[in-house]
Amino acid sequence: MPREIRLNAFDMNCVGHIQQGLWTHPRDQSSRYTELQYWTDYAKKLERGLFDGIFFADVVGVYDVYGGNADAALRGAVQVPVNDPTLVIPAMAAVTRHLGFGVTANLTYEQPFLFARRMSTLDHLTGGRIGWNIVTGYLDSAARAIGMDGQNAHDDRYDLADEYMSLVYKLWEGSWDDDAVVNDRAGGLYADPARVRMIHHCGPQYKVDAMHLCAPSPQRTPVLYQAGSSTRGRRFAATHAECVFINGQKMEGVKEIVDDIRRQALQLGRAADDVKVFLGATLIVGRTDSEAREKFEEYRRYASSEAALAHAAASLGIDFARYDLDEPIETGKSQAIVSNVEAMTRSAGPQWTRRKLLEQMVLGSRQAPWVGSAQRIAQTLIEWSETAGVDGFNLSRTVVPECFDDVVELLVPELQARGAYKRAYREGTLREKLSGGARLPASHMAARYRGARVNDA
Repeated sequence: MPREIRLNAFDMNCVGHIQQGLWTHPRDQSSRYTELQYWTDYAKKLERGLFDGIFFADVVGVYDVYGGNADAALRGAVQVPVNDPTLVIPAMAAVTRHLGFGVTANLTYEQPFLFARRMSTLDHLTGGRIGWNIVTGYLDSAARAIGMDGQNAHDDRYDLADEYMSLVYKLWEGSWDDDAVVNDRAGGLYADPARVRMIHHCGPQYKVDAMHLCAPSPQRTPVLYQAGSSTRGRRFAATHAECVFINGQKMEGVKEIVDDIRRQALQLGRAADDVKVFLGATLIVGRTDSEAREKFEEYRRYASSEAALAHAAASLGIDFARYDLDEPIETGKSQAIVSNVEAMTRSAGPQWTRRKLLEQMVLGSRQAPWVGSAQRIAQTLIEWSETAGVDGFNLSRTVVPECFDDVVELLVPELQARGAYKRAYREGTLREKLSGGARLPASHMAARYRGARVNDA
């Protein structure tokens, strides 16, 4: 019997997300991203297809590496304009019962005390269906937007992130006891002061003396996602993450990353299956292979090479506008998404050019789509799950909403027929649906910050 495959929609509160240019397709509705009805209809569709969740990407800067300015990004709607993803989640939660919500938030630019309150609030409002994709940023434009000269070095950002995590764990896990809220109307006692404690944190980056402002939410700590697969990113994931998002590349490369993260998790005293891995994928599904291929050929006519290069330039930290089509590109030491540079080198070879890059961008991104009938795509997902050890897939949109209609109506029934996809949701919080436990397990480092010893940890 195949392993159960999990699916997330992968999207962003903007017009152009991953597949650049497809917003120009006449059937695409992504320009409705400012309408609440767009998002509530989206949520109901995903829940009908038993999706585990929607994974929201986010950036707080603009893509201004290509050509040294943001002109190409603005022309092509390359993740700009972009709205706050957290604000649509309560509305989406209100029209669903089970759908999870993974939201990207950049800890480099988020004050931890206020961020902890916002995530607890979302956990309350969703009934325990919130997850946090932990990112440290990769855009110099974001750093400049908040008054910095530029972003910190890649590995230094992870060092800051380790301290940040210890602080929010203290707030989420240690400030309030489970039974602190008494809600005794007759006695006039709402919360027992003896069961609520101040958090005292004084570290290299942060100082906090305060109690958490929120009563314990269903999950306390949100489900923890992490999307870095560089050497430093893997160590961070093995320490903190419950779900890891890996960008698509060759199967042997994905398997090596999955095995390494789980090996490091075991060394830290965690169980290997404490870490679920989601692979980024773009699907074009048809009733037959020829129907899917015809749809692919139609879509590719709307892809934008310029927008794709603007996106790649920022995420790789390289201005491709400086190079001729076949001129070798010098990668150097990037402070952007290091794992993206490593993945690109693996797929295009150590000496890549703009031509090699553009050859991979058939739909406006570096992620080549999987194209085929529902039967063919189902088999592909099962092979990746069985061979590379991934638990699920983050499916980036192409033309919405039809790309997810195809998954719900064609692919999901095929996966169910093969015993590789659930037929009903499990009850409980997002964490209970993913791993069976309502709280982070005792083996997770957050557990050391629980109870009266929170300030000694």
